[in-house]
Amino acid sequence: MDIASVIGFVVAVGLIVGSILLGSAPFTAFLDLPSIMVVVGGALAAVLMAFPLKNVLGAPMVLMKAFFNRAESVSELIEQLVSLAETARRDGLLALEGRLDEVDNSFIVLGIQMAVDGTRPEVIEEVMRTEIDAVATRHRDGKGVLDQMGRFAPAYGMIGTLMGLIMMLSDMSDPSSIGAGMAVALITTLYGAIMANVCVIPFAEKLGFVSKQELLAKEVIVRGIMAIQSGENPRVIEQKLSTFLPPKLRAGDEEAA
Repeated sequence: MDIASVIGFVVAVGLIVGSILLGSAPFTAFLDLPSIMVVVGGALAAVLMAFPLKNVLGAPMVLMKAFFNRAESVSELIEQLVSLAETARRDGLLALEGRLDEVDNSFIVLGIQMAVDGTRPEVIEEVMRTEIDAVATRHRDGKGVLDQMGRFAPAYGMIGTLMGLIMMLSDMSDPSSIGAGMAVALITTLYGAIMANVCVIPFAEKLGFVSKQELLAKEVIVRGIMAIQSGENPRVIEQKLSTFLPPKLRAGDEEAA
């Protein structure tokens, strides 16, 4: 579980609720079902118009990845690739087939299997980069749904506010009701801002960060597999792949710790 996502969400909600409770207005003044219908329902309807139904239905699962994601350690990937390179240099590429059971990463298995099968280097790289492009496209589509929902929620909040103002101004016979009507009209703007800036946009940005980390790991794997296939020295491979790590993590586990 991504603790940062949980802490950030809980703190944001807690600050908003705490501020309401510490204020002079009752908590019920911030609850309005028609406003929720306009903002949430309107944003969902707009997203349905912008994306295929399959993408929208998959949005909750995409959102869960902001909380439940396991970023692969690039340093561990490099260590594993160097170990495979040592085996290939000592015993030949065919010896790697016996080590596939030790590898948990399916992308590494894909590359090693093609190398063992004698696939041409350009074909291996093309297949693996096509896989990277497909993963990037899926990530971009999932994040796009949340991005657009974050755009539409404040817009529908403004629409709800304008609707409330029109209904309020259409009957000015009772001046004492103008204040309450204005408060209800502004609630939809509040709901739109909260939905966008607490529930959607931050998690979309977290998904973008997770996607970059995953694509970086896959790029390291591609470089490592191609180097193994070409028979490069394991130490050279380690030096090449270590350039993907921050300088402080290149000197070894002790310094990294």
